[in-house]
Amino acid sequence: MEITVDQAVKRLQQSAKITFLTGAGVSTPSGVPDYRSLQGVYHGLEAPEYLLSKECLVREPEKFYQFVKHLYHEDARPNSIHRKMAQMENTKDVWVVSQNIDGLHAAAGSQHLVNFHGSLYACYCRKCQQPVAWQDYLQSDRHKECGGQLRPKIVLYGEGFEEAVIQQAIEAVKNAELIVIVGTSFQVHPFCDLIYEKSKDAKVLVINQTPIQLAGEYYFVQTNGTAVFEKV
Repeated sequence: MEITVDQAVKRLQQSAKITFLTGAGVSTPSGVPDYRSLQGVYHGLEAPEYLLSKECLVREPEKFYQFVKHLYHEDARPNSIHRKMAQMENTKDVWVVSQNIDGLHAAAGSQHLVNFHGSLYACYCRKCQQPVAWQDYLQSDRHKECGGQLRPKIVLYGEGFEEAVIQQAIEAVKNAELIVIVGTSFQVHPFCDLIYEKSKDAKVLVINQTPIQLAGEYYFVQTNGTAVFEKV
């Protein structure tokens, strides 16, 4: 059922237990390109799916490294969506489960946060497993201590998910009375499958610029997320 921005705001204000499922559209107001924009980085020569794969990391580490460096947006700052979700933790039982790897939910102060696909800002050495500052990774993809290959702790194509991360996300969805899907086409598995873990009484609110395919009834407001969260 399509609703207005004000009706969406009211639902957020009246709900005590909320879990947000967020995608790239939450970060575009901060200047972070959405996934479709990655298509232009290599001018269509190769798909982002390969450049962000375990296969590319292992077989063509330099190509992987040069592509991933494009994904860092050091000047990006949390926008009103990130900030409001973090602030709502002060008065409500709020969780954020995000597909985004840009670190902006954490930068805004969200504590109840599941980075479902990991974060660009957590890097480590594949050889010695030691954590490495992301600033050092941007300088070189080799660990100066042991010579091992550095990488960000993100889930690449061809890699599995950590069971603990999946379970934490499932619990966040199960415990909510309102599930809010924001800024995502909601087509990437297993992230989109989390909706099946909601309790039967939980309501679903979708805040997105385009309609999404979703089983069951849900409220939909077709707008940029900032239009809603600046009024909450």
